[in-house]
Amino acid sequence: MADELLLATAAFLQEIKINLNVCIQGLGFVGSAMAAAVSKATDDSGNRLYNVVGVDLPTVEGSRRIDSVNNGLFPFEASDISLKQTVAESVAAGCLSATSDLDIYRSADIVVVDVHLDLGGSTHSPEVDYSDFVNAIETVGMAIPKTALVLVETTVPPGTCEKIVLPVLQKCFESRGFSADDVRLAHSYERVMPGSEYLNSITNFWRVYSGLDERSAKQCELFLRSVVNTTEYPLTRLASMKASETAKVLENSYRAMNIAFMEEWGRFAEAVGIDIFEVVEAIRLRPTHSNIRQPGFGVGGYCLTKDPLFTQFSANNLFETDNLDFEFCRLAVETNKKMPLATVEMLRRNLADTLKDRCILLMGVAYRQGVADTRYSPSTVFAEEMRKEESILLAQDPLVKEWEGCQIPVNNKLCAPEPNVDAVVFAVPHTEYGAISPADWLHHSHRPLIVDANCVLTKQQRDEFQHAGCRVVSVGRG
Repeated sequence: MADELLLATAAFLQEIKINLNVCIQGLGFVGSAMAAAVSKATDDSGNRLYNVVGVDLPTVEGSRRIDSVNNGLFPFEASDISLKQTVAESVAAGCLSATSDLDIYRSADIVVVDVHLDLGGSTHSPEVDYSDFVNAIETVGMAIPKTALVLVETTVPPGTCEKIVLPVLQKCFESRGFSADDVRLAHSYERVMPGSEYLNSITNFWRVYSGLDERSAKQCELFLRSVVNTTEYPLTRLASMKASETAKVLENSYRAMNIAFMEEWGRFAEAVGIDIFEVVEAIRLRPTHSNIRQPGFGVGGYCLTKDPLFTQFSANNLFETDNLDFEFCRLAVETNKKMPLATVEMLRRNLADTLKDRCILLMGVAYRQGVADTRYSPSTVFAEEMRKEESILLAQDPLVKEWEGCQIPVNNKLCAPEPNVDAVVFAVPHTEYGAISPADWLHHSHRPLIVDANCVLTKQQRDEFQHAGCRVVSVGRG
């Protein structure tokens, strides 16, 4: 009967009035949003399809996330109102909760794995420590029913599901008296985009997936169809899990290289006196070039800063093909990591060639607009360089309450620059910055250098800053 339930259509679930149990392993930025998305899935009559439980570790941070969810709150600062409402409504409806109790896996029909897998080593010799990831998989394997589907969403080196996850699950099953053939495993990578469309990036976006076998793939497909708007965003099934894993790493590598490629064009534009953003917009009108990127303050976040190196690790360690070299991926990561230094150099050129004792106000410390996530933020690289230059760095961000990895306090208010501020660097295009009226914001303060490091300001704002008496310079604009 369990198999029939797992393979049932939404109509069948409605008919028998039963909800499947879905566990989301890991309540990070992806897992928390995925839990919300799954909890709101309904059948054609509006009945909730799943009982969703988010599972995290009983650490201080894990407990905070668990308590937040159980109180109907999304556990991270987010600008997406619909995401917050979904969490509150699903908890109130009794179909979303969170726990650190691992026994919950014993009743799981589906487990979605959203556990971090960090990259170490160097760009030439990347390393992956699988220990925490394997422990998480073992926890699942030693508890789930043999009919449960394990769906890996974590971005992993290609080959991980086949060569790491599957053997661990098979070993767990055999130790429990099950057959290794009972394992049901699939991979479908997330394309979560935190910000104003946080929830939509899960429910209204294309998904790629693949399964260990036809049974696993079919279960994965039915699950995704119930969560994702596949009428407008069809699913794509690939031939193998390693193909699905590769798709995730390749698409992020492509984006990282696209951004890195534009950096040298930004320096050219500054040198010869043109606006590269104007140029890019003209190029984007050509359909084949509509996704060309642009220079900016830097690349951050958990994906583009590491994912391009995963396949080098995979080739060397999982498939032992030492003759493959991913030079473009390596150069993209190295180039993007240096991007904030272009803003440092721009400051130096416009502040009499010295940054020592200069006071710099940094507007935006998150890795992108509309989020409070500072992981691998280019602002951290910028801050480190300011420290080396013996500058005084002040920070402002409307969403970030604590700057991970930095001891610099963050002001959440859009206060006018203090009299001692020599330059204001607009680094993150938060909506709040786009609403600034330069004359009102400056008020009676002095007129600092304004650096638009990431196309944050509109032309009107830049003109108004200049009219108010500020010198304005921009990354990518001569």
